[in-house]
Amino acid sequence: MNRIYYTKPSITELEVSYATDAARNGWGENCYGYINRFEEAFKSHLGVKYAIATSSCTGALHMGMAALGIGPGDEVIMADTNWIATTSPIVHLGATPVFVDILPDSWCLDPDLVEAAITPKTKAIVAVHLYGNLCEMDRLLAIGNKNGIPVIEDAAEAIGSVYHGKRAGSMGRFGTFSFHGTKTLTTGEGGMFVTSDTDLYEKVLTLSNHGRARNQTKQFWPDMVGFKYKMSNIQAAIGCAQMERIDELVSRKREIFGYYRDAFESLAVVKINPEPAGTVNGAWMPTVVFAERSGVTRELLQDIFAAEHIDARVFFYPLSLLPMFEDQPNNKYSRDIPCRAMNLPSYHEITRQQQESVIGVILTLIKLKSR
Repeated sequence: MNRIYYTKPSITELEVSYATDAARNGWGENCYGYINRFEEAFKSHLGVKYAIATSSCTGALHMGMAALGIGPGDEVIMADTNWIATTSPIVHLGATPVFVDILPDSWCLDPDLVEAAITPKTKAIVAVHLYGNLCEMDRLLAIGNKNGIPVIEDAAEAIGSVYHGKRAGSMGRFGTFSFHGTKTLTTGEGGMFVTSDTDLYEKVLTLSNHGRARNQTKQFWPDMVGFKYKMSNIQAAIGCAQMERIDELVSRKREIFGYYRDAFESLAVVKINPEPAGTVNGAWMPTVVFAERSGVTRELLQDIFAAEHIDARVFFYPLSLLPMFEDQPNNKYSRDIPCRAMNLPSYHEITRQQQESVIGVILTLIKLKSR
């Protein structure tokens, strides 16, 4: 039986031709050609002033946080339910992540708990648009403005998501994106830093080039200790091709998401990614959360999908349960929801028949548990 993968990239001859051209001709004076082109296309799509292509979303976060001056003794508020990549730069800079609980419907940061967690040490709030779901940005930005605290958008999983006319990643002090091979838009590995803050952009641009300011006239003279998080020209070439197809890529992910949503709409014991009025969910990762009364568990879902040769990803564990962080037992939803949830297969080439197989597994499981 053919395996149904949970995700894989959509690569066409256009990506192959651009990457081939970069490998053949993208050297010497052309070594940044596709990088510059990719950055221009991305910032235009997002509606921001500046974009810097990076080797990962994590690297983009690291540089942006460093440029904000986050360091030892500082605190950064974020949701407990997240991948560790959002937390790592905070820790590497010597600051402390403060994990607050998520909202039960969007699985994103709870603004009330963010406000309650603010202390004189709070240096930033990180809003992660989980699985393409959108944080309540109006409230978070208002809290940030009221307290003089920047809001950072981790939009690694939210290309294509739109919040009341504004694209995810374009609303905070800065935003970051991931182009990992699992993402809607991919460069294999890679990321992007975006902002409309000129001063912040200049700081990050300097940091991104080993601390060498672009107005420095001396060759190989860094003005500060920086980073090396550059994207390669070949990766950017793939990104340029993907940007030409961005509407198609997002539309297809939303089509897949819509089919799952319609299939589960009448089931009282299953909830899927929300799409509140005035928003668009980029639908990177369709996710089902079962009601507690259903009796369906993460482990049961893993076993039944594996038996049918279907790949499915577990919902992120709460970061506060990891051994390197302090436990936060009061984060109710972050601890509970992952125990009865699963990410569903959603790669671009998935067929309707394969989706029906995934849906069939879930419907069968619900029938078994309801007996």
